[in-house]
Amino acid sequence: MTEDQQAVIAFLGDPSSYGPAIKRVDIIETHISLVFLAGDRAYKLKRAVKYPYLDFSSPEHRRRACKAELALNRRTAPALYLEVRALTHMPDGNIGFAGAGPAIDWVVVMRRFEQSSLFDALAQTGKLSVPLMYELAGHIADFHAIAERRYDFGGGAALAVIAETNYRCLIEAQHAGFSREPIEEIRNNWLQQLAAVGGLLDRRRAGGKVRRCHGDLHLRNI
Repeated sequence: MTEDQQAVIAFLGDPSSYGPAIKRVDIIETHISLVFLAGDRAYKLKRAVKYPYLDFSSPEHRRRACKAELALNRRTAPALYLEVRALTHMPDGNIGFAGAGPAIDWVVVMRRFEQSSLFDALAQTGKLSVPLMYELAGHIADFHAIAERRYDFGGGAALAVIAETNYRCLIEAQHAGFSREPIEEIRNNWLQQLAAVGGLLDRRRAGGKVRRCHGDLHLRNI
């Protein structure tokens, strides 16, 4: 953590912050976010963290990330992603939503849904049927077909940067107990493969094959 967010987290975790009708707040935690489930809404707070692959270390960085997330996910889930809201200090010094003072943090506000509707839960309960999987595949294919082409992303050089970022993360995670030799082997193998296919990746980018899709489509996020 690069910044103390304890007061903001305490506010978002307090049912009284959302009005008298809310009696409970459930919290879902990831390594980069906290999601507060209150009534029929979900409030997603970016953690004040900085990693080689993202920077949420200041309120302004988090504001931009929230805005980008809202725009990105409204393409596929417009009914779920509602708005970005500011958290400010109120006249009495307490934290509140969208007061007159400068923003101290930001949240993405979403419409809450039953966690049992997530596809990983459906898979675990035997409800992820073949027709549903075909419907999902068709929906994703249609989305990819019209997604914005990005000629400034992708290609061999971009994947080489990702390889180096992953390498640094593994090398620096000494507490995880990874030995250096297999990390070096993974890096060398990755770079060898990139050397073999880098030209193809560049040609695919030039041909419009790199598109602004969704970088995290796994069952837990569908």
